[in-house]
Amino acid sequence: MVSTDRLLAFAAMSLLVIVIPGPSVLFVIGRALAHGRRTAVATALGNVFGSYALVVAVALGVGALVERSAAVFMAVKLAGAAYLVFLGVQAFRHRKDMKVSDMAASPAGPARGDVRTVVDGILVGVTNPKGIVFFAAVLPQFVDHSAGHLPAQMLLLGLVPISIGLVTDTLWGLGAAAARSWFARSESRLSMVGGAGGFAMIGLGVTVAATGRAD
Repeated sequence: MVSTDRLLAFAAMSLLVIVIPGPSVLFVIGRALAHGRRTAVATALGNVFGSYALVVAVALGVGALVERSAAVFMAVKLAGAAYLVFLGVQAFRHRKDMKVSDMAASPAGPARGDVRTVVDGILVGVTNPKGIVFFAAVLPQFVDHSAGHLPAQMLLLGLVPISIGLVTDTLWGLGAAAARSWFARSESRLSMVGGAGGFAMIGLGVTVAATGRAD
């Protein structure tokens, strides 16, 4: 259905885009610093689901509408930015609730439930401006119109960046979580990490809101 040449070319393009840290990567890092390894992995998993939802939307034609309509793009972008700022404020407000004793009892225990964490990742992934532009503008260029079954081709091609993103996001999160463990030796350090994670998410939300369309 999809030729090997097209698949490899799209994989190379995807890798070039993904290695540049974007909202999803920064969000995973922020969550890892604030809550640890388990939350980082759950957030990365949620990002994958959210990103693939964009692939499905593009395959069904919704992505083209988002890409062409400045109003729709702006609404999606601002919704994601507002949610990031909200999570950042919450993380900063509760930074002093993080205790060394709690981490000793459950080193990987997240402040939020696993399902809520995955949902957070989905919302960030599906409202990621970088992902919207990439899947709406780049993905359709690699389908073979003569082969037909265009939606199926897009769904298959979309698995490539999703797989790459899952690996890289998880590695970013685990790395940030490992650095967090050093701070956990002191409650003041741990509180600082929680605040830093909150500020990172707030800054990310502001950056997303200020990002223009890649026309």
